[in-house]
Parts: sequence; C-alpha cells; structure tokens
Amino acid sequence: MNPYIGHESQISGVEEHRLVGGKGDGMRLLQAENGKGLTMTLSPDRGMDISRLRVNGVNMGYFSACGYVAPAYYDGKGDGWLKSFTAGFMTTCGLFTVGTPSVDEGEELPLHGSIGNLPAEQVYWQEDADCIRVCGVVKDEAIFARKLVLRREIEISKKENSFVVRDEIENTGDRVEPLEILYHMNMGYPLLDEDSVVTIPAKEVVPRNEHAAEDIENCLRMEKPQAGYEERCYYHKFEGKEGKASIYQPKLGMELAITFDAESLDGFVEWKMMGVRDYVLGLEPGNCYPDGRDVMRKTGMLKFLQPGESKRYEVKVEVRKET
Repeated sequence: MNPYIGHESQISGVEEHRLVGGKGDGMRLLQAENGKGLTMTLSPDRGMDISRLRVNGVNMGYFSACGYVAPAYYDGKGDGWLKSFTAGFMTTCGLFTVGTPSVDEGEELPLHGSIGNLPAEQVYWQEDADCIRVCGVVKDEAIFARKLVLRREIEISKKENSFVVRDEIENTGDRVEPLEILYHMNMGYPLLDEDSVVTIPAKEVVPRNEHAAEDIENCLRMEKPQAGYEERCYYHKFEGKEGKASIYQPKLGMELAITFDAESLDGFVEWKMMGVRDYVLGLEPGNCYPDGRDVMRKTGMLKFLQPGESKRYEVKVEVRKET
C-alpha cells in the first residue's frame, strides 16, 4: 500500500459511470486512467469499444456528430449503421460482415455488421503494478442463426502510454461461419490536422476505387476540412508479419503508432475523410477489405471459423511525446 494516498484511484484505476439523457441514456461507460497521462473511455454496451482516448489531456480520436448512441437505436438494414456510428477512437466492425452492404449466398448483409452495437456481459477489470486489464464477452448468437462469441481483453500499461486489444472469437455453433473483423481506429483533431505526418510502411498501396486512385500520390498527406469532401480509401499491403501505421502531430510533439500482425490482419485500410465536421483519418487493421462479404468470397480473402474453432487477434497502440 502507498502511504501517501487514501484510495488507489487517486493515481490510477477504472470507474464505472452511466449516461443520462439523449440517445445514449443508460449506457455504461468505463473510464480507465493509467497514472501516466492516458485516459480511456470504454463502452461495454457498444461491443467493449473505445469511445474516447486522451493522453496528457490531448484528444486522440474522432467523435462523430452522432454522439453516444445506445444499442437499442441500432438500424441493422443497409447503411443504417451510420446512424449510430459514434466512431470514437475504436469501433469494431464484424463479425459476420464488414464494409459495403451486400448479398452473399442469399443472405442480406448490412454495413459493417452488428458486433459494435451489441452489449457486453461478464465485464470486469483487474489492476496490478504493471497494467490495468478490462475484460468482457460479446455474444452474437441466435436460434437458427450464427453463433459467434467475442472475448475481449484490453490491457492498459501503467509503465507507458500504450495499450493492447486482444480478441478471441469462437464459433459456438454447429456450422461453418464466415469471419470478418475490422478495427475501425479513428484519428481526430487535434492529433489530426493538415500538418499531421502519416507513415504507413507498406510494400504496396491499392486505391479502393477510381476516386481514390485520382489522388493516390497524396494518400498520406492530410488536408484542411473541405465542404463536400468525398471519402477516399486505400488498402496498404505489408510484407511479412510486421504491420504498422503512425500519425505524428508536430505542433503537439506527439505520435500515435499502431502495430499488428499483418499476416492474420491482412486487410489494412486507410480511410481518409477530410470533410467539415466529418474530419477523420481511419487507420484500420482487419482480416478483410470493406467491399462487402460477397466480394471477399469471390477474391478468396474471406475467412471462416469451423464449429468449435477460435481465432485470436491483437492490436497494440502506443502514444509518445517528445521531451
């Protein structure tokens, strides 16, 4: 015990809150502080995603005009997902589909799936001298339907301003299920502006469409907010296992870096959206591209889980400040 403090939360820890009013009314929020300057807000009612991330008081992520939206408002048809896209620092997309609404083998699939709009259960946290671990289980299971379970652990370091998202996804049903996941990590102001330096050391960059191809030479150059901006997406392909992307803000002297296994998460997406108020850069590890599950099946990129099979994914985020 530290003789200088009355309660451990004076230095670090996790507090649970609930929102009151608006579309987020009743949502559980977990606010974690590591004692080194990192503050994270987790949303157990929204897939155990990361709604806010600040380091030394500086905001890292993008919070959309939707604000907090409880899962009861989720629209699972077409692109209705956008109505509840809080974004935050991280929104999980999947697990049965990612990206464009599509029809795959007769099944109508909505934008980005439903896992990010499902509440977690068995939520708990632990703390020791080295880290804080927040855990929860998100079940996408129904009768006569898919049965997928996401077990998530977010380990927040108390030694440095970093954290790791560890996911285990299990097929608890009796049939083979498609598995798609995208870690929709969203960089926002003031980390993101026209002076930000974005680095993605990929061996190849592929534009998603002709609109993106028109400006591919500037894919890593950020711009000022522009009215009527049309999003551009780029697919960055890495060589080997080491996947990495970073954003550095010279005015703050701060860099945020994302690292991941580029063989298991082989579908890294850069989402460049330089709109007015819709101003965000997505740096998004995933096991597919957001072109619809039907397209992923045709290209051979679609992954599957056998009955009883599990797969694990891990993404690390570090924030460093110049001294």
